[in-house]
Amino acid sequence: MASIFPPRQWLRVGSGGAGGIVSDTWRSHRRCRAGALSRAQGDDQARTRAGGREGGGRVWLACAVGGPVRERKACVGSSKGPLLFPFLHFRRRTPLWSLLASPLSVSAILMVRKRRTPFPGAGEGSESREPSVGSDHGSQHYTAGATASQQQRGGYQGQGGRNRGPQSGRGNFAGGGYGGGHGMGGGQRGGLSPSGPSRQPIPELHQATQTTQGRMYPPTMPSDAGSSSQPPEPCETAQFLEQLSIQQEGSPGHAIQTAVPSSSKSIRFPRRPGKGTIGEKCIVKANHFFAELADKDFHHYDVSITPEVTLRILNRQIMKKLENLYNKSHLGGRLPVYDGRKSLYTAGPLPFTSKEFNITLSDEDDEDRSGGRRGEREYKVVIKLAARADLHHLDLFLQGRRADAPQEVLQVLDIVLRESPSTSAGYCAVGRSFFSPKLGERHSLGEGLECWRGFYQSIRPTQNGLSLNIDMSTTAFIEPLPVVEFVTKLLNRDVTSRPLADSDRVKIKKALRGVKIEVTHRGNMRRKYRISGLTSQTTRELTFPVDEGGTMKSVIRYFSETYGFNIQHTQWPCLQVGNPQKPNYLPMEVCKIVEGQRYSKRLNERQITALLRVTCQRPKERENNIVKTVDCNRYNQDRYAEEFGIKISRSLARVEARVLPAPRLKYHDSGRIKDCRPEVGCWNMMHKRMVNGGCVNHWLCISFSRNVQDTVARDFCTDLAEMCKTSGMVFNPVPVLPPTSGRPEYSEKVLRSRYNEAMTNLRPIGKSVDLLIVILPDNNGPLYGDIKRVCETDLGLVSQCCLTTQVFKKTKQYLANVALKINVKVGGRNTVLVDAIYRSLPVVSDQPTIVFGADVTHPPPGEDSSPSIAAVVASQDWPEITKYAGLVCAQAHREELIQDLYKPREDPVRGTVDSGMIKELLVSFRRETGHKPQRIIFYRDGVSEGQFYQVLLHELEAIRKACNNLEPNYQPPVTFVVVQKRHHTRLFANNHTDERTVDKSGNILPGTVVDSQICHPTEFDFYLCSHAGIKGTSRPAHYHVLWDENGFSADGLQSLTNKLCYTYARCTRSVSIVPPAYYAHLAAFRARFYMERDTSDSGSTTSGVSGGRGPAGPGGAAPKSTRGPAAVATVKPLPAIKENVKRVMFYC
Repeated sequence: MASIFPPRQWLRVGSGGAGGIVSDTWRSHRRCRAGALSRAQGDDQARTRAGGREGGGRVWLACAVGGPVRERKACVGSSKGPLLFPFLHFRRRTPLWSLLASPLSVSAILMVRKRRTPFPGAGEGSESREPSVGSDHGSQHYTAGATASQQQRGGYQGQGGRNRGPQSGRGNFAGGGYGGGHGMGGGQRGGLSPSGPSRQPIPELHQATQTTQGRMYPPTMPSDAGSSSQPPEPCETAQFLEQLSIQQEGSPGHAIQTAVPSSSKSIRFPRRPGKGTIGEKCIVKANHFFAELADKDFHHYDVSITPEVTLRILNRQIMKKLENLYNKSHLGGRLPVYDGRKSLYTAGPLPFTSKEFNITLSDEDDEDRSGGRRGEREYKVVIKLAARADLHHLDLFLQGRRADAPQEVLQVLDIVLRESPSTSAGYCAVGRSFFSPKLGERHSLGEGLECWRGFYQSIRPTQNGLSLNIDMSTTAFIEPLPVVEFVTKLLNRDVTSRPLADSDRVKIKKALRGVKIEVTHRGNMRRKYRISGLTSQTTRELTFPVDEGGTMKSVIRYFSETYGFNIQHTQWPCLQVGNPQKPNYLPMEVCKIVEGQRYSKRLNERQITALLRVTCQRPKERENNIVKTVDCNRYNQDRYAEEFGIKISRSLARVEARVLPAPRLKYHDSGRIKDCRPEVGCWNMMHKRMVNGGCVNHWLCISFSRNVQDTVARDFCTDLAEMCKTSGMVFNPVPVLPPTSGRPEYSEKVLRSRYNEAMTNLRPIGKSVDLLIVILPDNNGPLYGDIKRVCETDLGLVSQCCLTTQVFKKTKQYLANVALKINVKVGGRNTVLVDAIYRSLPVVSDQPTIVFGADVTHPPPGEDSSPSIAAVVASQDWPEITKYAGLVCAQAHREELIQDLYKPREDPVRGTVDSGMIKELLVSFRRETGHKPQRIIFYRDGVSEGQFYQVLLHELEAIRKACNNLEPNYQPPVTFVVVQKRHHTRLFANNHTDERTVDKSGNILPGTVVDSQICHPTEFDFYLCSHAGIKGTSRPAHYHVLWDENGFSADGLQSLTNKLCYTYARCTRSVSIVPPAYYAHLAAFRARFYMERDTSDSGSTTSGVSGGRGPAGPGGAAPKSTRGPAAVATVKPLPAIKENVKRVMFYC
């Protein structure tokens, strides 16, 4: 390799600590502050000491400015002495920053030859980390601002943080981006250019964190596996410097920029920065049962069955017979567990590495027998050794000495504990849950459905070792009824009185398609079939050929002559079963629905209500049911658990917790009460006025309810206007036009006509309609969605819908809640945190900070033409962090990664233009506050653990790109936090009778946080129950930090998140998840109303209780959706939200 180094200049890196050793010549070594590199080697040494040969590797560094290069090798962490690297000749104690930032041509490369998977670095310690200022990013699409004229009333006015705080971070905005200046408060140089060349995957990338010594971990570049001596090529050195930026010595307030991770292998999620200390300590119980694991050798075998079988139940029958025949002989007495597909596991080796078995399955062995008697069937089963599951890796992971969880071992343990219920009669497995009518009373949901109780179980790694998470579940099943009786319940009428209408046929077809039935007209011979559809002809009209000559016979005559069965419902269609190309026809009255079929289509309002009524269990009742389930399952007497050496505790885990204090909330000084501290997560608006009251001067009212007369609507609007004024808004009591009525089927025409009439009066004076009040019937179907679509994407109106029942009740509490929603829809703010005003919120108060929330909602399973909807909201005021603007977009079916965060688009005039949600929201923040965001906090909802790496890689890069597109080297530090509600961890009070530790519903107190014992062994996560329970058992939110360049301490992030939960605009209660994530969820659901309504007969699913937030429609009607093939079909974009609408919180 050609060199630009002067001869005989070497860098010698010592064994750790804050400083390394640098030699000016071969003979003379001097000290300098090369902490970053020495820290890197020190961490490798620590890993080597901890894991022996696991952490070994060979390292080279080359860096030069002229002269021949000389290399020398040393093994990291060995006893062979320090490493020697060719480097620059420089004076004693010359900072490395000055070298890297010098105008000289510098190139460097650090290469690691991995022997085995390295352990994670000893990154963050247990001490709290100081907040940092600079770092890097990348981003993508859409936008919305959020401010309105604000009142000057004396006292605190909360002007969105405009012109407050230091101005050094402000830059000029020009040409759609940020101009002038070099980043945030001092500016970071170097760093990664998101538009630069693509990089090779980095095997190990550590989070940029701020420590008092300013240390960092340099990333390592992978070397060719077969290379042991070849030095790096010069072209690779630039890539390394792009990824390596060391903060200047003596500037501890500046963060370190890191490269965007290029693959999941390059990511190391932040380590836990110690445990929190704020709050009153207490003990809670969690539905985790700690497990002990004996030292066993788990062996994995591949299973191949010929001919191939697609049904798990049939696979299990084959393997069950194989075990019964050969357990004592060929299987060596081992008790294997089987996943129903391709994998078999044993606790020890089988007597062979590969063996073939021939298994004959008869009808007596077949528990399902769909399609009738098939006689004896022969299968060839080949069992072949695949791998050993190393329990040592699991032990290292639980000790924090291994970064990646050994998923194969955890999978084996899950399969072992699932084996007994999976092979037991009467259990129906759905995901990780098991349901059975034996576990509790069945409850009818209406229309031929019933709910079954069940339990969820999953083995999880925690700080206290392995634990078994057990929770109660309930989901909908189809009642095992005769098909005629099912249809009667489905249509909710006597179906024998008149022929079926076309709408009835469509409903029956949607409900029965794919359902398994058995015939009842052949005595004990109960053949089973799956329904593929309905015949277009009635039974009396239906004929089929009975011989090759084409002789036709009617279905009625065939059943009469063959089975002596006289069909009664001859005006009904027949069921088509079996192969759609060669269908069999079965009259409905000879069919019965097979028991144990989960209903996977959409539940209606009444069914959801009935299901929630059954699943709603008070905490003490739920806890008792969980304990009973564990006792009933008898894990410690389970023969499979005993075979694999698993012991499960019979008592719930007792966990250390803390109750965080509620924040003080600021209201307007003109009210009798100027600030308050909520008690048990609740407060009210009595004697309080909104901190920033909105202004409604021109408004309309339209009623689509036949029961509401114009006079009733007028009185309701008068009372609502008065409540808004009392609460602190400016609200003109006189509408632009008198309230009017309209028919729901002509809603769009009525809306446009009334709006145009109002604008005829307002346009000459330069005004527009501020608000539309709509009165809806209680059962409004698609009407709510139609109104929101027309108002927000066509007319540019914010609207407030009210149900007929509430219009007549007209309670003060209801009117006060509606006033809160109206205020934020017209640009006001209801309350702000006192801590925000006094700049005492952790991390976010010292510099302009933008807080994002993001979510993606998917169509339910079973749909075939509906896109997923992504929504992103971002705060538009600082330091208050209360007002949010939101953007939405449609993307491919069930695509979890948000595609429009950063998205180049073609402009007919300007060519390729970089745009996207992140960029638009950053620009909006700058416009509303007068500041560039110096920090970014990104709360991401709806991501499962298996998607963490994908989502972080894609969306962090998008944030980086969006920031860089606004201004070169503009890379504010990012904290990326996943918010999870769809988990099964529940927390219970240690003493249900102690009123000091429970709220009125019997749940734990709002603000309860758990960050130990049941949390991740090493990563930064916590459970936070930020809300007070109302009914049932509260579900804490789980927050998992995937990226943290802002240096949050445990107390800092927990406290900030808990306080933000008190700023939710739609009610005077703290909410269960952080508001930006909640708002993104609401916005995504709102956007589904913007799509064309689905007129097909494809169903959608909602089974069980998700525990999430539903659509914001007052009638609760779920939005209809359509779905298309995910990866191929072009997604039709959503209609654009009007500019004046997307700048306010229209989704509330």
